[in-house]
Amino acid sequence: MTASATAPLKAAGSLFAFTLDTARASVRRPFQLREFLQQAWFVASVTIIPTALVAIPFGAVIALQVGGLIKQFGAQAFTGSAAVLAVVREASPIATALLIAGAGGSAICADLGSRKIREELDAMMVLGIDPIQRLVVPRVLATMLVAFFLNGFVSVVGVMGGYVFNVVLQDGTPGSYIASFTALAHLPDLWQGQAKALVFGFIAAVVASYKGMNAGGGPKGVGDAVNQSVVITFMLLFVANFSMTAIYFQLVPPKGA
Repeated sequence: MTASATAPLKAAGSLFAFTLDTARASVRRPFQLREFLQQAWFVASVTIIPTALVAIPFGAVIALQVGGLIKQFGAQAFTGSAAVLAVVREASPIATALLIAGAGGSAICADLGSRKIREELDAMMVLGIDPIQRLVVPRVLATMLVAFFLNGFVSVVGVMGGYVFNVVLQDGTPGSYIASFTALAHLPDLWQGQAKALVFGFIAAVVASYKGMNAGGGPKGVGDAVNQSVVITFMLLFVANFSMTAIYFQLVPPKGA
């Protein structure tokens, strides 16, 4: 096999090794609490407004699509439950992950990439400071925390948006929409959505950190690393989403099944 043919395998192996190093460094002390809080605030500040703007139309589109489909089957009484399942189980974690990767992950990659080309990371290693423990771990944990809370925010706003559009545009009744919440959905669906948010946040932060710490070629190289981190994260997110959904359906059967 030529070097160009084995390059993707080497990149995948390096990313996997970087993930293991990050996991090991996360349990080592001292924990960088100040850096963690600063990064949590930074990631939240760059993602909260896009999340708020996306959450309402996201819930509205799902309510319109699900409501129209359920109406064809004559099961309007289950519109609220179906919309809640679609938002909480699938749409909310995916929307959160895309925003975290697109806004927060790209900012993390650009920050670490700029440190790399300024040789700050090399200087830290010369001083005996582990860049992964000092810089990567706080960013990964902060991104996971923000993703967890943003997913809850998107779920609430999406369900409320679906409620408004179902009642206003589809002639649904408020009581029927709310009363059907528990017909198909149950509490494990919410925990699954939150677990997805944590995993997606971890993937976005690890990929962004890896590409940032391996950037090269000056400012252009940093820009290329940011673009690559977003694309790779999106691909991994959809693979992880499919895997977690398949495992969830094996462990927790649908309500009423």
